[in-house]
Amino acid sequence: MAYAIKVEIKDPQAETFVFAAQKTMYGGKHIAEGDVAFLFASENEGGQGLIARGIVTSSEATPRRPDLERQTPRVSIAVRRTALATKRLGRDELKRFKDWKDGRPETELNFKFYRQATNKIVGVSDATAAFLNSFF
Repeated sequence: MAYAIKVEIKDPQAETFVFAAQKTMYGGKHIAEGDVAFLFASENEGGQGLIARGIVTSSEATPRRPDLERQTPRVSIAVRRTALATKRLGRDELKRFKDWKDGRPETELNFKFYRQATNKIVGVSDATAAFLNSFF
């Protein structure tokens, strides 16, 4: 399966990325070594959206805190960059895709990343992964 992560990325040109204790939603907690990850530099932190594709080199679930009844699963991952995006894809390009039931990859990304604008790791469908691959 492929995953996408929206997070603050300080150096978009880096060869490797390490993201500690990231929130997961929509199957993101299943990310594992060897999975494809699409990296989005969060616009909330001055990023530009899709910047790179990579391979997950490590993944470790963050232990749950016993003092919290409800908590979102979190994982720490490392990603080795395999390609840089050649076309822009971010909030501005995705915000018009609001028909949640149209089945479009753009709508899936808008729903998972921008309906609730927090940074997170999400699982993406095969169709959305193929769509994202067209940006490289």
